[in-house]
Amino acid sequence: MTSQNIYILAIESSCDDTAAAVMLNGKILSNIVASQKIHEAYGGVVPELASRAHQQNIVPVVDQALKKAGIDKSQLSAIAFTRGPGLMGSLLVGTSFAKSLAFGLDIPLIDVNHMQAHILAHFIEETDFKKPPFPFLAMTISGGHTQIVRVDSYFKMVVIGETIDDAVGEAFDKSGKLLGLGYPAGPEIDRRAKLGNPKAFAFTKPKVGGLNFSFSGFKTAVLYFVQKQVKLNPNFIEENLNDICASIQYTIIGILIDKLKLATKQTDIKHIAIGGGVSANSGIRQALKDGEHKFGWTTYVPKFEYTTDNAAMIAIVGYLKFLEGDYAAQNVMASSRLKI
Repeated sequence: MTSQNIYILAIESSCDDTAAAVMLNGKILSNIVASQKIHEAYGGVVPELASRAHQQNIVPVVDQALKKAGIDKSQLSAIAFTRGPGLMGSLLVGTSFAKSLAFGLDIPLIDVNHMQAHILAHFIEETDFKKPPFPFLAMTISGGHTQIVRVDSYFKMVVIGETIDDAVGEAFDKSGKLLGLGYPAGPEIDRRAKLGNPKAFAFTKPKVGGLNFSFSGFKTAVLYFVQKQVKLNPNFIEENLNDICASIQYTIIGILIDKLKLATKQTDIKHIAIGGGVSANSGIRQALKDGEHKFGWTTYVPKFEYTTDNAAMIAIVGYLKFLEGDYAAQNVMASSRLKI
């Protein structure tokens, strides 16, 4: 650990959550998230509304993060921010704010890849949370992403499998929408799945070669299944909701675990870390735990608050980059399709 106190202010604005965190030498002092409820009425994130809400939220969120950390902005060593990937309008708000603040305080600016941050969240200093050793496999699962990444060091990562169409979070949300559940539907499906029979209804798993994923066919299968059953019995959804949710979740988890099994076989790496909003799903966490006994895996699950979009994960990347002197120039641009 460095003897100098390094304070990183991190800003995350890739989608619909405005977040700020303050980190001291790898430990989180504050992690503030302002969620946008407005999108629930639309059943998904509306980019224009998201960027406007970020503009309203960013100053109070940053102010709160500094106050909770008990420091003044003059003590900051650097500003880290999400450069991408994400919604362009949302990213621009965070990028512009971070650039202005870093310029005004005359301190380094550090750009962060959102997908790397989900993976490196495992390295935030936390008691009772073990860190994965290099090399390890990271499965990042969220509303916008589904990837398996081979991680050889903090900044040497290779995507070895990813979705060719929709992300796993979208499969949860769209399936939930068909069942009349609110947005986001993932947590509600997870809750109901615990009350239902996972083998009540069979959904076929998409056949995709290698380590890549596909969820568009699965969503279509759920759509046709629901339409067919409702035609036969108009009350089918209400009468079988828990069983449908359990069956959907069981199938999605099966798809993820099958690919992880293949990835561990191909790479001979048995250390597996998960991240991203969908990693909060209790069924997925349990399936990984089961994998430790069944397949000899060692699994790493981040603290719940570091799974969904948050600024703590941006802070840890900012801190690691600061130690390497890897700073961004003032002309750095947000990138909606930034790759690992």
